[in-house]
Amino acid sequence: MVHIVGAGPGDPELITVKGANYLKEADVVIYAGSLVNPKLLEYCREDAQIHNSAAMTLDEVVATIEQAEKEGKMTVRLHTGDPSVYGAIQEQMDAFRKKNIEFDIVPGVSSCFATAAALQQEYTLPGISQTVIITRNEGRTPVPDKEKLRSLAQHQSTMCIYLSITMLDKVVEELMAGGYPADTPIAIVQRASWPEQKIVRGTLETIVKDIEGKDIDRTAMIVVSHCLGADYDLSRLYAPEFSHMFRKAVKE
Repeated sequence: MVHIVGAGPGDPELITVKGANYLKEADVVIYAGSLVNPKLLEYCREDAQIHNSAAMTLDEVVATIEQAEKEGKMTVRLHTGDPSVYGAIQEQMDAFRKKNIEFDIVPGVSSCFATAAALQQEYTLPGISQTVIITRNEGRTPVPDKEKLRSLAQHQSTMCIYLSITMLDKVVEELMAGGYPADTPIAIVQRASWPEQKIVRGTLETIVKDIEGKDIDRTAMIVVSHCLGADYDLSRLYAPEFSHMFRKAVKE
């Protein structure tokens, strides 16, 4: 059996209880070494076979798992964050199906949510934004025309932009071309939830200069939103005059 496990954003305590239990039980662990915090491997048994997939091809990963299956071993495929977001797991799952390898998925905390926690920020403020777009700028992996930053920016919603910090100048250019004003708040969070977590805030107009000399690397998350530091309407959920199935409205 193969368990595809979301490792969370970095803090070893932000893996799910289920994911940690699987790591403790696993005979074989294949982890995304370029992003997963190696401290998570402390959950593993001393005799577990541990492989760093950063140096492996897809065929090598599948072959390692196939061999483990033949030997009756349990494997954890450990991905950073939640494996459904830029986790490249679909091709692995399809390969498992072709080889009749049984698997399941344990979701994890995505870095965009660890970023919100680091910023102490809600992404969906009443009257400001009720939509969160998870996306990335076009690089070596192409992006469909309708999903380019310039098109998505027209919605003026909260955007969490992955895998794009090395192209920040281009990201800013595309967002402003799509309609975000130059004074739109933006935050850069590197390694959210790690001890070395770093936060830089600014506006679209200033952020490229703001991060100069800050040693921001490719793992940083970009958040663009009018929610960052905005005045907003209070939620109707807790308004005294608003009734719902758990509470009757109270007239003032």
